[in-house]
Amino acid sequence: MVLQFVNTRADGAGGVEVFGTASGFADWAIEHGLLDAATVVTDSDAVAARELRDALVTVLLTHSGDPDIGDAQVAEAERYLRQAGVRYPLTTVVTAETAQLLAGSTGVPGALGAVLAAVTETAQRGDWMRIKACCNPPCHFGFIDRTRNRAARYCSPGCGSQVSMRALRQRRKQASS
Repeated sequence: MVLQFVNTRADGAGGVEVFGTASGFADWAIEHGLLDAATVVTDSDAVAARELRDALVTVLLTHSGDPDIGDAQVAEAERYLRQAGVRYPLTTVVTAETAQLLAGSTGVPGALGAVLAAVTETAQRGDWMRIKACCNPPCHFGFIDRTRNRAARYCSPGCGSQVSMRALRQRRKQASS
């Protein structure tokens, strides 16, 4: 759920912004079972989804060790996520077989709360630091770091190669200046 949510961004490979409109966000949420078709979704709801997603991407970039993410950006993302935790409350549901977090509301707040519940459950399983965002600026695609040493920075070898080539061109440009 977390990766499906963060990977709704437009990217340098031609991917479109899924949350660019109210209908785009509504379609995504309905497809993922977070909203029913009768729920009214506004453009401000799509903005709220983009803001939550962008804050999560910033945090995931820190998991990747992206040098372009500064302390101020991280602090702002964390501040936003704390506010989102209040705005989209979660409820603990305990049964004889399990305990889980669920969104404490319905509608769009419930859909965004379900994303926060998925983040929390991922962290409780110990997998949060393995979820990263690609350090290639036009990409920032979310991925699971499956490397043994947890040092992956790019979603694919192609993205790593693009970053290396940009750095090489920059060094050559500086050397010829």
